[in-house]
Amino acid sequence: MTDRKDFISRKEFMAELHRYRKGSVTRRHFLGVTGLGLATSVLGAAMPGLRRAAWAQGSIGDRVVLATWPNYHDPANFEAFATATGAAVDMNVFGSNEEMLAKLQAGGSGWDVFVPTNYAVTTYVAEDLIEPLDVSRLPNYDPASFDPRFAAAGTVDGTVYAVPKNWGTTGFAVNTSQLGSVAKPTTWKEFWDITKAEFSGRTMVHDYQLTTIGNALKYYGYSFNSVDPKELADAEKLLLDVKPHLFAINSDYQPSMRSGDAWMTVCWTGDGKQMNRDMPEIEYVLGKEGGELWSDFYAIPKGAPHVDAAYALINFLLDPAVNAKESLFHGYPTADKRVDALMPPEVLNDPILYPAQDLLDALEFGAAVTLTDPNRAELMARFKSA
Repeated sequence: MTDRKDFISRKEFMAELHRYRKGSVTRRHFLGVTGLGLATSVLGAAMPGLRRAAWAQGSIGDRVVLATWPNYHDPANFEAFATATGAAVDMNVFGSNEEMLAKLQAGGSGWDVFVPTNYAVTTYVAEDLIEPLDVSRLPNYDPASFDPRFAAAGTVDGTVYAVPKNWGTTGFAVNTSQLGSVAKPTTWKEFWDITKAEFSGRTMVHDYQLTTIGNALKYYGYSFNSVDPKELADAEKLLLDVKPHLFAINSDYQPSMRSGDAWMTVCWTGDGKQMNRDMPEIEYVLGKEGGELWSDFYAIPKGAPHVDAAYALINFLLDPAVNAKESLFHGYPTADKRVDALMPPEVLNDPILYPAQDLLDALEFGAAVTLTDPNRAELMARFKSA
């Protein structure tokens, strides 16, 4: 017998990952505690195809900079990529497409790859902030394998600017152990009403106008994408009424939900799955009135300093075996039937990842106008500063 512990729980892993991202621990500590130091060598050896691809491309430099969303990648895959290519992945995490857009508009982002959402791609094209992709450099990209519903937004006027990453929904997560005698909410109206009452001081919303304003609009039955001044005024009144009752406005809400400081939050699919997997009392809900259906993409910004590394990273992450590892780690479905073929039945039948058709039918893709509409931007600013 031995006291040696060769694994950590998923909850412990996520806690160490958050400490590493915030700079509280060193990379050496993170790799040692989580076992990823060993996993890197194992995964690198298990992916000879990647090694051959990297050799064929020649040297791609020693790093690649990725701008992406919280809790959206398997660190072990990045370690395997670095082992195979010599290029470490430096990750910048953002909470909204507005934040990404502003960073690129300011110039000098230093990014090589970024992850825009479907409705934002046309704006990046219009502002000449995104490179057309040379798909011949992405042999793992097979357009025929992707569901067009979640892939089409990456092509603008016949030119491919972005290739699909994942798709999902925007609902809310609720810690059912804190409900007491209150029925589990199933609508956005109930989400906001409970926030002002039983869950006062315990609810979080995204630092992201699309979802926070959009789901306030759903309280009244309006379109998630509305830019109608009267409807936006109603949403603003609700948000200002709710503001004193919020725990926080933050798109990285998992730490607060896991610690029990927050009991309910606006939530994306994968975060809902990750929390429910580790803490079954946290349940993911799609409001019956509707909300957001979305797809995210990999893209290369204009002026990317490490273009060869950018193509190598995107191509690596599109490998079905690698993509399957990503999806199993972060809990977001792909639109790639090659990846679906590698998934266990319990994943494909998971109602968080693949909601019932009546719930899906009520959802809307985000609209490009919401990204640039000044009224929505000003509303969000007033809400945050109130």
